[in-house]
Amino acid sequence: MDTSTDTPRDTHHSRASPHRLVTLVAVAVGFIMAMLDVTIVNVALKTMQTSLSMSLTALVWVVDAYTLSFAALLLFGGACANRVGAKRIYLCGLAIFVVASLLCGVSLNAAMLLFARLLQGVGAALFMPSSLSLLTEAFPVGPTRTKMIGIWGALVSAAMALGPLCGGVLIASFGWRSIFLVNLPIGVAGLWLARRCIAESPRVPRRLNAMGHVFGVIGLGALSYALIEGPATGWTAPVIVACIGVALLSACAFIVRERHAQERIFPLSLIAERQFSGGTLVGLLINFAVFAEIFQLSLFLQHVRNASPLQVGLQLSPLMALFAVGNLSSARVSARFGARRALLGGLSVATLASLSLFYLPAMPFAMIACLVGVANLGAGEAIPAMNLAVMQAAGAQHSNIAAATLNASRQIGSLLGVAVMSIILQATVSMVRAASVSFIVIALAFLLSALVVLRTFRPLP
Repeated sequence: MDTSTDTPRDTHHSRASPHRLVTLVAVAVGFIMAMLDVTIVNVALKTMQTSLSMSLTALVWVVDAYTLSFAALLLFGGACANRVGAKRIYLCGLAIFVVASLLCGVSLNAAMLLFARLLQGVGAALFMPSSLSLLTEAFPVGPTRTKMIGIWGALVSAAMALGPLCGGVLIASFGWRSIFLVNLPIGVAGLWLARRCIAESPRVPRRLNAMGHVFGVIGLGALSYALIEGPATGWTAPVIVACIGVALLSACAFIVRERHAQERIFPLSLIAERQFSGGTLVGLLINFAVFAEIFQLSLFLQHVRNASPLQVGLQLSPLMALFAVGNLSSARVSARFGARRALLGGLSVATLASLSLFYLPAMPFAMIACLVGVANLGAGEAIPAMNLAVMQAAGAQHSNIAAATLNASRQIGSLLGVAVMSIILQATVSMVRAASVSFIVIALAFLLSALVVLRTFRPLP
């Protein structure tokens, strides 16, 4: 879809002014906080499990409760950004996230922690789609937008890189609760910066397809419960079978509702764009692989190699930093070879490196670090190219819902990645064996995403 008539086109010599950089930081703060939270939590898993006497299933819920509400409500967040304005929804989401982080930090038991994590996901679902749409509104089509999307992705990846190290230091110094309380000053600073630096965004008056969103939330919630509780409860248990049935019925009801609703969640012109549909699937598969890797590697280092949270943080942070390196190089590679080739190159590298990690249990950490780092570099190269291709395919008219859909698909991928890792952990004889099987699955996810790019992406300038 050509977007040249939707927004003003940047000139070849455009440069990022200081004001533009401040705007970039303002719209990235929420995303940074959410990504920082994800990697910090993975470092703290063993400590939280011991402190609150949680089972493996409950531990998976600590990760996936956040991702569940996040993914389930992202499309709703995008619709609200259209109706109310992206800036207002962004600020509202940040405020909810800050309050939820406080509740996580003072949780007295696993149930309270899981509720607070669900609330964190609600806040993130509101500010995430607004972040990317505000960014695309702030910068015209052309080299500057490409550069800013790359920097935006690099800032987010830098937060992921710092997460394990920050988490290890905080846990060693103040205990696991501090990993949530650290969000308070970041969130307050983000609210202040966003109020001052982000321009008001236009509203698109559309009716809210409430029933469509309800069916989506019910379906995803039921599927998540079945995947997470299934290994422990038993796949033939009545509650699990019922949840699978509810998920299927909700999916059918969602499709029927979309076909007959006056205001669809997904505009027909957007659904018909193959590159957009393919890009959202690629986003799901990349996040499946990346977050499965982070979850599995964190548990492997803590339980098999007996690393402390601080040691895990020191080991993982440099590997996470390679996502940022890949993000920064992506704009240059995309500009020279096109987003499609940048995607294929990054995903191919990630596939081969992940496949080699089948032998993870027998490897010294230096070799593990090298292979995981190469995989992260490839994935980091692919993500901005994917964002760019999807947003260009959607155009300015559908930027909010496109951003929400892309983020929703990626968070569903994160949820499924962690849930599948839990299934593998409980199905295999040992965590050592589970690590090997897990990286085969991760490699297959990267490979499938590359095949989707080949089928659905057209060459882009």
